[in-house]
Amino acid sequence: MSLPRGIRNNNPGNIRWGSKWQGLVPEPERTDQSFCQFVDPVYGIRAIVKVLFTYRDKYGLKTVKSIIHRYAPPEENNTQGYIQRVCTKLGVQPDEPIELTDEVLYWIIKAICGVENGNEYTNYYPKEVIEQAIKLARS
Repeated sequence: MSLPRGIRNNNPGNIRWGSKWQGLVPEPERTDQSFCQFVDPVYGIRAIVKVLFTYRDKYGLKTVKSIIHRYAPPEENNTQGYIQRVCTKLGVQPDEPIELTDEVLYWIIKAICGVENGNEYTNYYPKEVIEQAIKLARS
């Protein structure tokens, strides 16, 4: 059985091409025309964190509902189900304001990994990899 696209691309958040992210696979080696490919999963997870920071800082999104509605719009996703998955992981209500602490980011990333790649991939990345990605995103 083949790994999901997000896992194969080291892009567990299935972020589309468009930004010059750190850790992208060099252009001649890219095989996916739609989604970013990273040289290591730490860079793909870092990109998720950077997207979440942009949503907070540029767009003022501070609830799971507003964040996930932008991250996974209803035209392409079961956004309501996605929101519920993240809220369950965080133990918050959809409209409850959240702070993007390291712990909150950790649980959001785990939820995103599960939704984007399948439930069996919720725990695919070790805690140390997620923590390293969060640290890189903050620096």
